[in-house]
Amino acid sequence: MRSFCHSATTFAHLAVGPSGSTGTSEREGTDMAEASTHDFDKDYWERHWAQRHGPSERAPHPYLARETAGLEPGTALDAGCGTGSEALWLAARGWQVTGADIAAHALDRAAERSADLPEPGGVRWIEADLTTWEPERRFDLVTTAYAHPAMPQLDFYRRLAAWVAPGGTLLIVGHLHAAAAHGHHPPAAAAVALADITASVAPLRIATAEEHTRTVTGPGGRDHLLRDAVVRATRTR
Repeated sequence: MRSFCHSATTFAHLAVGPSGSTGTSEREGTDMAEASTHDFDKDYWERHWAQRHGPSERAPHPYLARETAGLEPGTALDAGCGTGSEALWLAARGWQVTGADIAAHALDRAAERSADLPEPGGVRWIEADLTTWEPERRFDLVTTAYAHPAMPQLDFYRRLAAWVAPGGTLLIVGHLHAAAAHGHHPPAAAAVALADITASVAPLRIATAEEHTRTVTGPGGRDHLLRDAVVRATRTR
């Protein structure tokens, strides 16, 4: 695992995302529909990011500002950070952020984006396989958006819940299970029901559990319909 640190201040990710990337990882619908969860290994993501061209900058997904509005900045983990949009947005607001991703290509872009930015709390970029990696500490905020690791999606969310510090917050934005309604199809195993997400993060206390439908513009200017599951949960002290 390699780790490198840069100053930070703006916004990034893994799979199909809110403003078209998550890094909107707005992958092609056909590619997503044909992939199984266990295709999402390091080789897959390195190819994905190596083939993506054009600017990496984009706004963070729309749920981040809303769901973190009442939180005091502390330590944060962006799990599956891609090219860094959410991690940089948090850092600009005083969070001390760790951005973890399996793809070196994505992290290189994230580091480039943060290199010339004024230092707020800063972002530490870590190349890590989130199916096996264990952080050295727990975090005041753990967030992930459209991240698809090479493991069952709900097992991934359980891992993230364990990394939340006492009094901390977990924010999950994922693909809602209803693939037939998507204009931009996630792989079946990566789309989960809202109730299953909330059950998977027990015993954290659920503060937000919502379903949203949005239209985003993907590669080539094409519009895609996304159905999002948004879950925010807290670990009581």
